[in-house]
Amino acid sequence: MHARSVQAQTKVADLTADQTKADREVASVRARRDRDQTRLDSGQVTNPKDLQNIQHEIVALDRRIASLEDDELEVMEELEGAQSELAVATDALASLDARIADELAGLEVATAELDASAEALRAERGPTVERVSEPLLQLYAKVRESHGGVGAAALRHKRCEGCRLEINGADLREIAATPSDQVLRCPECNRILVRTGESGL
Repeated sequence: MHARSVQAQTKVADLTADQTKADREVASVRARRDRDQTRLDSGQVTNPKDLQNIQHEIVALDRRIASLEDDELEVMEELEGAQSELAVATDALASLDARIADELAGLEVATAELDASAEALRAERGPTVERVSEPLLQLYAKVRESHGGVGAAALRHKRCEGCRLEINGADLREIAATPSDQVLRCPECNRILVRTGESGL
């Protein structure tokens, strides 16, 4: 989109320069033609041959002016089209910039919310960590590092929430028989398994 806008700007600039050049050429030839016409009308030139030469030059200059004006009109039409293209490209770019600004604003808000949530969780984690034994914390950190940042998962409806796999009956019976103060590991993903009221044991 930006490349299209730059291309349109370049085209408008080039055609504007062409129009300025055409305007100067027309003005220059027209001034020369006016000078010849003034000399012809003043009666100062009396030599028939000189008069004829001036008349021929005026005719030639008139043709040149007509030709230059045709070229000038063509450039003006191209310039008008290029300006329309530039306006469309500029509007599209402005619309895209506005969308990007909105997305960035939304991202900033979402980031702030996530930062606040993370800070709240860190504050909540502090007292909980103090109640956990050091060996269990070390085990959690080790498992977490090797399992994509998730070291523990709830056992819910006979399924580990970490690997999302359902635990078979034999393993469930063993889990059910394990004392509540003993650390459990998921037989599928080896994450620390946390029993809940919805474990299905």
